[in-house]
Amino acid sequence: MTRLISRILTLLTLCLCAFAQPDSITVPWPTADQPKLKLTFSKFQQAAMANGQGIYTADVVVQNLSDSAMPRSLFTVYISDKNNVRIGLANLQLPQILPYQSRKGQIDFSAAGIPAGITLLAGKTIPLRVISTPPGANLKVDGEDSGLTPKVVDFTIGEHTLEFSKEGFAAGSTVLDVTADQLPGGSITLELGGLSQDTIELRDGTVLQGDVLSMSMTEVLIGINGNVQKYQRNQIKKIMLVEREAPAPEKKVPAK
Repeated sequence: MTRLISRILTLLTLCLCAFAQPDSITVPWPTADQPKLKLTFSKFQQAAMANGQGIYTADVVVQNLSDSAMPRSLFTVYISDKNNVRIGLANLQLPQILPYQSRKGQIDFSAAGIPAGITLLAGKTIPLRVISTPPGANLKVDGEDSGLTPKVVDFTIGEHTLEFSKEGFAAGSTVLDVTADQLPGGSITLELGGLSQDTIELRDGTVLQGDVLSMSMTEVLIGINGNVQKYQRNQIKKIMLVEREAPAPEKKVPAK
């Protein structure tokens, strides 16, 4: 009798899954407004039951919507029920996908309920320590402010642009390509070059680089690309002078 009841309950669960599950789910990545990938998950297929949870599989078609190749990547897929409660977890590993091409994959997961929705993380993240020489530089990752170096940044799989700036030093940038097989705990270092010219910031926001030739109580003379430009002192907000070595004194040759 107990076995019969168990079989009836299992059959009812399978029937409920068949009626409650959507035929397919399409997820844009990273955002719906500017998607680079379109992931289409097929209807969840229940393969078995284990410890009160259903074992499911689903095929995935991933289309690259951009004009650049998507490197090998590993995504985390959260499965939720109809009430948007998370009930399962899966990993989706993808090979490189060329521009406007599609690749197929598959996910396997267990769920304590009937799967009805999917939330896709922005790819696997790799924590890397970003270092500048000297430290304390302003860091931007893909145009977004990320604090001061040294800084541990969680990078998603793909290509990133790192920009460094520090008062008194030349700004620098580098491209970082994070692959799915890269190990966490690594670091990337950029050495900032010293400025070779003085920096003059005007009150209207303009920044000039040149050689400050002279300053008086009323005006400043600046050499820029071989031309001498004159600015009133009240036009200037800030001047950063580059330290220069004094010329070596001439050696006097004793008279014979």
